[in-house]
Amino acid sequence: MRQSFLLLPLGLLVTGLFAGEDRTARSRPDKARPADPARGAKAAPYFDAGEFIRQYDKNKDGYLSKAELPERFRHNFARLDANKDGKISRAELEKGAAYLLPRRRPLEVVYAMIEMSDCDECCAEELQMLYDLLRKLDTNKDGKLQASEMRTARTVIVKKRVDAIFKALDANKDGKISRAEAKGMVKRNFDELDTNKDGFIQRNELMRAASEKPAKPPRRKGDRTRSKAPDRPSGR
Repeated sequence: MRQSFLLLPLGLLVTGLFAGEDRTARSRPDKARPADPARGAKAAPYFDAGEFIRQYDKNKDGYLSKAELPERFRHNFARLDANKDGKISRAELEKGAAYLLPRRRPLEVVYAMIEMSDCDECCAEELQMLYDLLRKLDTNKDGKLQASEMRTARTVIVKKRVDAIFKALDANKDGKISRAEAKGMVKRNFDELDTNKDGFIQRNELMRAASEKPAKPPRRKGDRTRSKAPDRPSGR
């Protein structure tokens, strides 16, 4: 199954449809990126593995056991302990430094808006919009969000975005997008979107591409299954 390239960038595709460059392709300078254990990259320059071990190595043996590793990082102990000897060396820590990054959760966006806002009135307005949206998702009004309600809302959102794309690109209003009409990501991925190879992108083809979930990367040895209900961010 082809991986959906529209699932996440679809909103950007609508708002930046006529941009000369793909904004989603921009990235930070290499020196600002954290280490990538999957590629065997070196630790980011701002991370001092030796100092980290000195801070938490209670028995002063030069290694970190699972008990010595800060609790917020223990879920990644198996990934950091590459040789499976039950302790983490400096070399393993440097190679797996990215696993010490905090797990990101959507809820952190709300916390950040509250804690870091320099305009309480503006922030309150944005949070009210978010609150109103969540209330709309709760169609049975039981005060909880169900998976079925999320799926229904996703379908509505995708349809609206696809409608916006057709409104922007379907110049002759014939209900399909030709290669000449296509722009931006639609133009660059035209052949993949045109699944029936008739030279046009139909609404159902764009809906299908936008609704597909990205392919899951293969699990590496030592990876643990993520919890469906992760703990709240520490310190909350």
